[in-house]
Amino acid sequence: MTIAEIVTTVLGEDIPLRFTAYDGSSCGPPDAQYGMHLETPRGLNYLASAPGDLGLARAYAAGDLTVSGVHPGDPYQITKLLASDMQVNLPSPAKIASIVRSLGLRNFRPIPPPPQENTPRWRRVATGLLHSKTRDAAAIHHHYDVSNEFYAHILGPSMTYTCATYATPDTTLDDAQEAKYKLVFDKLGLSAGDRLLDVGCGWGGMVRYAARQGVHVIGATLSRNQAEWAQRAIQAEGLTEHAEVRFCDYRDVTETDFDAVSSIGLTEHIGVKNYHKYFAFLHSRLRAGGRLLNHCITRPNNLVSHQPGQFIDRYVFPDGELASPGRLVDEIHDAGFEVRHEENLREHYALTLRDWNANLARNWDACVAEADEGTARVWGLYIAGSRVSFERNKIQLHHILAVKPTLSGESHIPLRPWWSR
Repeated sequence: MTIAEIVTTVLGEDIPLRFTAYDGSSCGPPDAQYGMHLETPRGLNYLASAPGDLGLARAYAAGDLTVSGVHPGDPYQITKLLASDMQVNLPSPAKIASIVRSLGLRNFRPIPPPPQENTPRWRRVATGLLHSKTRDAAAIHHHYDVSNEFYAHILGPSMTYTCATYATPDTTLDDAQEAKYKLVFDKLGLSAGDRLLDVGCGWGGMVRYAARQGVHVIGATLSRNQAEWAQRAIQAEGLTEHAEVRFCDYRDVTETDFDAVSSIGLTEHIGVKNYHKYFAFLHSRLRAGGRLLNHCITRPNNLVSHQPGQFIDRYVFPDGELASPGRLVDEIHDAGFEVRHEENLREHYALTLRDWNANLARNWDACVAEADEGTARVWGLYIAGSRVSFERNKIQLHHILAVKPTLSGESHIPLRPWWSR
C-alpha cells in the first residue's frame, strides 16, 4: 500500500484536504484549499510509532510534516478542518495486517523525538514527585522560560499570557488585556492602600495594573525569566513603592491578611488532587472579608480525564490538569470560602488566541530567530488548536469570585454585581 492509500484507509475517501507524501502518492481533492505533505521517512516513523496527536506533533515540529494554505504561525483554518471534518476509522484486521506489512516493522519502533519534547510523565519522577516544588519548577521552566523576547512577539506589549476580555470582536488585544485586569481589579473591590497577592503572576501585568491604582501588591512566579522581566518593568514605571514580583513558589509567601488574592492562570498547574491544599493556602493568606478571584481553564464536565492529551503534556504544559467549574466551586467552598459569582469567558479566550496566532505569524522570522523553527511551529499549532477547543466547547475559561466570610458570617459583598464587563 502507498502512504496515501493507508491515509484513506484510516481517514476515509472524503478527506477535506489534499494529502501528498514523499513516495509520490496523494489523496484528497486536487483543488483543495488546504494541504498536508509528508516530507520524509522519519515523519512516517513518528506517525506510525505514536499514532494520534503525539506522532502528529513530532512530525510537524521536526518539519517532516508540512501544511499548505495556512501560515505555520497561524494554522487555525487547517486545525479547525481537522477537528471538525475528519473521522478516524478502525480498519479491518486484514487491512491492519496489510498496513503493517506496507510500512514495515521498523517504522513502529520509536526513534528520538524532536528536542522540543519533554519526557513522559513517568520519567519526570527524576525531578520530584508530581506537583512537588522541584517538579513544578521544572514544568514551569519548560513552558515559560523559552525567552522573554519570544513571548513578547506573541503576546504584544501587555506581556499577558492569559485570557483577555473583549468588548467586541474588533477590540485590540492590548485593550482587551487592560480590560481583563480592570475586571479582576473591580471584582476584587480593590482601592488605593489595599494589599493584593497575585499568585502565578507571570510578567506582572496584574501586579503593575493594581500598583498603578495605589494598591500594594506581591506577585509570585516560578519562572526566573518572568520575575526578572517584571521587576525591571516595575522599576521602569516607578512602581517599586507599591509592587514586588518574587521568583518563588506561591507556597513560600509568608505574609498574611491580604485584602484580596488573584489567581490568574495558575490553577491549571496545581493538580486536581491538590486543589484543597491550594485553596486552603489562599484562604489562609486573606483577612476576614477578603476576596479571591480564580481565573482558570476548565473542562466542560466531569466525564473526561483531568489530564491533557500527549501533545499538550509533552510539548506545552507538562503535568497540567483541568477540572470542571463545578469541581472548582466545590473545592473553593470546602476550603472555607463562599462563592459569590461565576462566569464563563471561553469565547473571549478564543479571540485572545486568534490575536496571539496573528502576532506569531506577523513576527514569525523574529520568533524563529529567538527560539528555533520547531518551537515556533509547536506554538502555532498549540495556539490554533486551543482556539478550536474553546470554540467547540471542549475547554472553557471560568472566573470564580469568592469571599472569606467573617466568623459571624458577614461577606461585605454588595447586593448586586458592582463591576462592568
